[in-house]
Amino acid sequence: MIKYSKLSTYKIWRIFYYFFEDFTATQTAKIMSINRNTINLWYNRFREAIVRLSIEESKDFKERYQFWWEFELDESYFWAKRIRGKRWRWAAGKTPVFWLLKRDERVFVSIVENCSREELMPIVQGKILEWSTIYTDGWKAYDSLVLNGYDHYRVYHSENEFARGKNHVNGIESFWSFCKRRMAKFKGIHPDKFHLHLKECEFRYNYKNYERAKRVVFKNLLV
Repeated sequence: MIKYSKLSTYKIWRIFYYFFEDFTATQTAKIMSINRNTINLWYNRFREAIVRLSIEESKDFKERYQFWWEFELDESYFWAKRIRGKRWRWAAGKTPVFWLLKRDERVFVSIVENCSREELMPIVQGKILEWSTIYTDGWKAYDSLVLNGYDHYRVYHSENEFARGKNHVNGIESFWSFCKRRMAKFKGIHPDKFHLHLKECEFRYNYKNYERAKRVVFKNLLV
């Protein structure tokens, strides 16, 4: 990909640097005096490399995080205000997203058709081994977790309950807020690119080691 570009390797590395410093494409275009469309093209290539990396890493998620770990699950909609205690989950214009967090370590995100049990449970069973401890809110799609062999604890937001000791979903909700804040700065994201930005948020959370993050994304750029 890089060797066929009209830009010099030096300029590509500079764009790469500003991407990892979380500059917007507009900011990078001004700094480098390059057309913003060109910067956007490269930013999306970086995000596509991140998606490829996420797909590879998700294949062994279940094997890496064995049953003695603890997980938090949550689901939310983007581009609409979420009101605690209100379960209006099929409103038009929203994008449903499912979040799965291994406490104190990694997060996995996925765009889903809806937040039904039929949609969410296959993802849970594909990522988390039986006998794992799972924390969720009171959403009914999680009712079958115990029946599927999981140790399940809830907090009921609709009853203004948010934490009881270890029984909370604060970690996944913190990541959810992080994604909302990051995406808000773009002042609108094209629906076709939403999944790229979502996976970028996942990547930035999971790869806190800056130098390692650059190496793994650059490796995937060569694919």
